[in-house]
Amino acid sequence: MESIGEILNKRKDLRGNFEKLVAEVMKNKDVQSFIATHQMTSDEIQRSYSKFYEFVREREKFEKGEKRAADGYEPVLIMNHGYADVSYQTTSELAAQQAAQTLLRRVKIIGLPKDLKQVTLEDIALDDVGRIEPYQALVDFIANFPEQKGLYLYGDFGVGKSFMMAAMANELAKKGISTTLLHYPTFISDLDFDTAKVWVNEIKQSQVLVLDDIGAEQNNAWVRDSILQVVLQHRMQEDLPTFFTSNLNMNELEQHLAETKRADEIWPAKRVMERVKYLSRELRLEGINRRHD
Repeated sequence: MESIGEILNKRKDLRGNFEKLVAEVMKNKDVQSFIATHQMTSDEIQRSYSKFYEFVREREKFEKGEKRAADGYEPVLIMNHGYADVSYQTTSELAAQQAAQTLLRRVKIIGLPKDLKQVTLEDIALDDVGRIEPYQALVDFIANFPEQKGLYLYGDFGVGKSFMMAAMANELAKKGISTTLLHYPTFISDLDFDTAKVWVNEIKQSQVLVLDDIGAEQNNAWVRDSILQVVLQHRMQEDLPTFFTSNLNMNELEQHLAETKRADEIWPAKRVMERVKYLSRELRLEGINRRHD
């Protein structure tokens, strides 16, 4: 391949303008430093003119904050098999944005406010002694993932059960762990026979799953046995961390699951609850209704 110098020797009409351009480019301190650092020969320098020009031009735009095709990427000079080349490296600002976006993608929220993705452990109020044990259990789970099983967190309306689970999910995201935070009544109300299989297959395989507000859904045998039972059975077999929040304790949830339009179905409800108990430890969350603050 001909160098620019060789081409210009054949095109005398271009040589004058080119020499002026090269002279300006070679005054650039970054270019001079690069040449000295790599002890480039005159031939290597000549073959690098076009890349030096590209670097100087793009560097000026970058430092002025002008719009570029490679926005978010900083031009730097590198050696590439005997001549200079330009590489575009991620800026610290873009890297921070990409990291934040990655964290957000690791927390999947279905049927709950999206601002829960901003909640941190520091946001959790510990103004009631009844909040200390659940909080510590979540901290321990995060620290020891995946060695501990999930929680069944129950308590009155508005005490912050979903809030705590969101804080846990966001903290897990920093460790590269994905969580699906699912408002169970909304999820169930939106299901139909055509979409159920697809959704169940996705939900049951979540790295960490939170079934929020379980017990508030309209229960029926199909939901209990073909949705909840299937999800929990898979997660029990694969030993996947699973959390629950509810206004009902475990005994009350069992009663809820047994009540269908057909009749009291105690044994199907007990089968589901065996899986809930295997997957989680029951804890009550105390506190005031913070939705009224």
